[in-house]
Amino acid sequence: VCVCECVCGCERVHRNKSERGRRRGCTIAPSLTELRQILWTNRKPVAPVNQVWPNLYIGDESVARDKTTLSSLGVTHILNAAAGRHRINTGQRFYSDLGVEYHGVEAADHPEFNIQPFFRPAAQFIDSALQKNGKVFVHCAMGVSRSGALVLAYLMICRSLTLVDAIIAVRLNRDIGPNSGFLEQLRQLELSLRPQSRQLTEEEEHADMS
Repeated sequence: VCVCECVCGCERVHRNKSERGRRRGCTIAPSLTELRQILWTNRKPVAPVNQVWPNLYIGDESVARDKTTLSSLGVTHILNAAAGRHRINTGQRFYSDLGVEYHGVEAADHPEFNIQPFFRPAAQFIDSALQKNGKVFVHCAMGVSRSGALVLAYLMICRSLTLVDAIIAVRLNRDIGPNSGFLEQLRQLELSLRPQSRQLTEEEEHADMS
């Protein structure tokens, strides 16, 4: 059973796309409209931190600065998706007394920001930690857009999930919301990871709707 069944309305969207792909002998990449529908259907209030995958957590800045909470969670690795002097300027030194490994990504939460170059380094950092039975805390300011995008990239690159299935897997435990620019870059990542995938042309979309 596809995990798309876990979110109301998403199963139908994903099933229709897959059926169209089978008819054309390929996998059809989801549109931005469809991704937004999956992300914004039946949303719930976001907690400061949630485990979204075994030993992988997404949270906000308040948790990133709360060493007591980080220790209680058993966090061994921290990925800061909003690093930088004018953002969340923690760094390895801030966590020196916790003995955690730190990786910072200086990403701005703007649709025009190119976050794609950070996908693979972030995925490798997460994967390396989990391979060593570590616990990874990924955060940005709100734990919604930048951190969500990097965790989705990890699931796609290292766990071979499709973008749709990665979104829904995370949403089982936390509502994320990468901005439209990040979503488009994740779509492009999917196309690069799955050469058999492609987007429908406008004519094909119209034909399927008629």
